[in-house]
Amino acid sequence: MPVVSDGCGLRATLADWRRAGARVAFVPTMGNLHQGHLDLVHAAAAAADRVVVSIFVNPLQFGPGEDFAAYPRTLEDDLARLEGSACSLVFAPPEAVMYPSGRTGTTRVEVPGLADLLCGASRPGHFAGVTTVVAKLFNLVQPDLAAFGQKDYQQLTIVRRMVADLDFPVEILGVPTRREADGLAMSSRNRYLGAAERRVAPALHGALQAAADALRRGERDFVALQQAGMDNIRSAGMSPEYFEVRRQDDLGTPNGNDRNLVVLAASKLGRARLIDNLLVDLD
Repeated sequence: MPVVSDGCGLRATLADWRRAGARVAFVPTMGNLHQGHLDLVHAAAAAADRVVVSIFVNPLQFGPGEDFAAYPRTLEDDLARLEGSACSLVFAPPEAVMYPSGRTGTTRVEVPGLADLLCGASRPGHFAGVTTVVAKLFNLVQPDLAAFGQKDYQQLTIVRRMVADLDFPVEILGVPTRREADGLAMSSRNRYLGAAERRVAPALHGALQAAADALRRGERDFVALQQAGMDNIRSAGMSPEYFEVRRQDDLGTPNGNDRNLVVLAASKLGRARLIDNLLVDLD
């Protein structure tokens, strides 16, 4: 499994694949890989002939006081995990390759509106960092399709909007969330949880399930559902940031006639910031 760190080496390999008629899929990651990432690789491989996985801890999506310096960098372990997967090539660039003009001098790509709500409200600038790096990676890899996890549902929605608005010829594949046995969504930041916090963490998923069940029973008082979700998370010992019922397609505020909903939540627990969501299709 080749590992390249520069755009020239990446493009040379990709050119060989394309001359052979290969369909190329792409899985962007920040490393510290877990089974959820491998699910993305598997889903990408099922839809393409070759799979490129990028490993790059993107500084632009971390705000002041966030965990950029502490974010786990586990390249050797990540490569070992990918050896047994369908990954065809790993792109692991240094920051100077991704941002030759520096962090503050680089051109930015932003998706207004969608990037300012939910996680964007508490992490200003975060999604501009995400869309900037994804746009650059799309230009470098030029994939036919790219796989993103549904755990980061707002991110998935924003990337889809960016692709549509900027006419990227990339199919975006959303892959269901991989969970631990107790329901906790797998995340690289779960390693921040202490033993006691780890026992509390599944309550986030439990609160989402309770709201989803209520919606399926016919509940349409979204404000009451959201408040109940916040109370459930808080009573479990977490510090909720938001608990919202939104439309799946555009994350807008739903009305009683909307049938495709998503319940999203974010909460602090110790050093970890946990996010999760559940899709609710009422048809």
